[in-house]
Amino acid sequence: MDLSRVVGHDPVAVTDEKREAAVLVSVVEPERSASTAAGERSDPGAGDPHLLFIKRADHLGEHAGQMSFPGGGREPSDDDLLATALRECREEVSMNSEGVEVVGRLDDIRTVTRYSVRPFVARVPDQEWRGDDREVAEIALLPVAGLTDLDNYESERRDHPHYGDIRIHFFRVDGYTVWGATGRMLAQFLELATDWEMPAEPDRVVDPDADFPVD
Repeated sequence: MDLSRVVGHDPVAVTDEKREAAVLVSVVEPERSASTAAGERSDPGAGDPHLLFIKRADHLGEHAGQMSFPGGGREPSDDDLLATALRECREEVSMNSEGVEVVGRLDDIRTVTRYSVRPFVARVPDQEWRGDDREVAEIALLPVAGLTDLDNYESERRDHPHYGDIRIHFFRVDGYTVWGATGRMLAQFLELATDWEMPAEPDRVVDPDADFPVD
């Protein structure tokens, strides 16, 4: 994995939504790393790069049960959106910001909940991850090698009621499915930081009201 293209990327900004949010794409290169339930330390695993995700609690009103990068909405006390991302990481997964090296940004995205979301990319030391059980059902460190394996990837194209014609990505690794807005951010990150290339054509074209294949 090479983050130099992330460092040099000129991100597209979204500035016309009413609400702002930020997330942190955390690249963890631990000696030992694996998926872990909220409130537990990671179990032994491979020493290859992993990305840090959370599974949102089922009782949350927006995107309940979905996988996401740690992050959330900007608060008046946040100096900027990077401060938002780091604060949310402390709150959601007890991240110690000491040693966190922010290397760049991905493109801002719009969500169906009318947020503009700014994804920051950072190298993050492995540590004891503890999820806030009010918001986080699980913490998952997913291997980049698994996320870039095309056997674990599929996509579909549909006419989305908010975005129009859109390609939706599904990454299935270690029993988790990353999709939606997080899937879009992940696809761009992998194209910048690895040799992963999005297949030229989606696996299927579906009707606008088709169910999402997230099981």
